[in-house]
Amino acid sequence: MEKALKQDEIDALFAGAQQRTDAEAELAGKASARGSLKVQPFNFARAGQINNEQMRAISILNDMFARNLAHSLGVWLRGRFQVNLVSAEQMPFSEFIVRIPDLSYISSVQLEPLGALSVLQLDLSLAPPIIDLLLGGHGKPGTPRELTDIEESILTSVVDVICRELSTAWQPVGLSFSFDRRQMQSQLGRVMPVTEKTLCLSFEIRLPDSSGVLNIAVPAVVSNTILRRLVGERGRGREHPLETRDHLRERASRIKVGAALQLPPVRIPARDLENLEPGKLVRLGLASNVPELWVMGMRLFAARPVGYGDHRGAHLGEILKAEPRLS
Repeated sequence: MEKALKQDEIDALFAGAQQRTDAEAELAGKASARGSLKVQPFNFARAGQINNEQMRAISILNDMFARNLAHSLGVWLRGRFQVNLVSAEQMPFSEFIVRIPDLSYISSVQLEPLGALSVLQLDLSLAPPIIDLLLGGHGKPGTPRELTDIEESILTSVVDVICRELSTAWQPVGLSFSFDRRQMQSQLGRVMPVTEKTLCLSFEIRLPDSSGVLNIAVPAVVSNTILRRLVGERGRGREHPLETRDHLRERASRIKVGAALQLPPVRIPARDLENLEPGKLVRLGLASNVPELWVMGMRLFAARPVGYGDHRGAHLGEILKAEPRLS
């Protein structure tokens, strides 16, 4: 049996359908808005990692360190050294320990003013040629072996030079390196926790007949703090106090610079110069209103000479394209 709907019942059905359509459109709009935020899961394992800008700052500092170290070792040992930055990467301290060869010179290095320790490792393949250079030889290579007390003292002196050059390179961020003591590989867990994130810097040291690797591990907490300061200072730039800037501006305003009101350079035939003598006129081929004001060897304005009290002056016209004076 069919049921006939009244007009008010039909209107109620259409109104309900319209409300459901509006509600679905609103939910779809909210979902689209949430999707535009591009929410991504946070990876706690990557927390504290060095970003690209900080890594560029590290490369600049340590390229300078490598050049200075090559020069210092070359002068001190009277030999030819080449030092190159090989890599700069973050890794757990445990991984850094695993990479250390069995025969190595390892020392802890004090980081001031932070009071932290870093680890320096030098391949013992560099010991024989360095010792040979100090004894007046030509840097003859040898087989790596355990060091005698005298040889250890010599390598400690080399580490002192390395620390001095590290301090010079990292001086812009106020960090200095100083030799602490030699460490055995089995004792490195006392220097810093094996789970500590470290910034590992690797350098290749080349002599004429041998080569070796210098590795430095700095705690990531220290490196991040220092590098944030370095990147922040580079981005912010150095700005003097307002009083200092006003004083410098006032002092600079009293500086006297060279200026001249002159005709622009021209070329004249050599025959016109052949019979030059006092009182003779030389045709330059210029209009009478084209003098130029030159300041510190650069032309700035079109100008014409005028009287200014008891002195001569220059009445400035249009600005000219700055061009250096031809020598």
